Amino acid sequence: MITIDHNLIELGIAKGTLNQAQCNILRIDYPLVDGWESLLIGKEITQKDQNLFLFLRGDLSQKAQKQIVKNYQLVADFHKQKRESTKQPKEQKSHNVSISGEVEIYCDGACKGNPGKAGSGLAIYSGESKPTLLYGEYEAKGTNNTAELNALYKALLLASESPKSTIYSDSKYSIDCITKWAYGWKSRSWTKKGGEIKNLEIIKLSHELYEQIKDKTTIKHVKGHAGVEGNELADRMAVWAIASEADDGYQRYEYQNIDDVLGMSVDG
Repeated sequence: MITIDHNLIELGIAKGTLNQAQCNILRIDYPLVDGWESLLIGKEITQKDQNLFLFLRGDLSQKAQKQIVKNYQLVADFHKQKRESTKQPKEQKSHNVSISGEVEIYCDGACKGNPGKAGSGLAIYSGESKPTLLYGEYEAKGTNNTAELNALYKALLLASESPKSTIYSDSKYSIDCITKWAYGWKSRSWTKKGGEIKNLEIIKLSHELYEQIKDKTTIKHVKGHAGVEGNELADRMAVWAIASEADDGYQRYEYQNIDDVLGMSVDG
């Protein structure tokens, strides 16, 4: 956030005043009234609003103001798409999990705000006395979908180490991206009709891995927040990833009693 000061205001003024679009950005009345500057000093605006405020400087017609706002949004959307298309999943680091036999893996993502703080969690059942729990992939500006896809990708990585595995996710979007829609997108050089493919890089990586292990791996949809233990545990781990801001790959969550984990706050 940017704090408004006299320097910023002076940069935006033309012929001693501001235009209507600038006033809209600053959330003040137009035309300006006496003492308007004092109403702004110390307030905060986003970096985007600051940039647009300065781009709008000048004695511009209403039509020109609207066009500048529209053009700025087009540029912002373009750069956002470029960032998403080139984004690489974080490096997967050691998580002290040994996969040697048949496993069931529950994966889930969580997001506080959408976009907002996001994280992923997994619960791995491999014949041990209690499931192994993992949390990680914290993103300060993630979405529900990115968190779910990150969790599914991690589940696929774990499944690749097992002779037979079943992955459970409550995200129909993530499952369909990897096991259905990706085939059509890939046949069209990773494009789709009607717009961009969001989260493309993680989808491509996950689909490629799924193709390699699909003969020994089943992915199933499970209803979320319906009392399924594995799904509830994965959900708590995703929330814990947000609360702890665990962005260094995945970490193992140590616990003694499953009920204690299930009793964790879902609000982080």
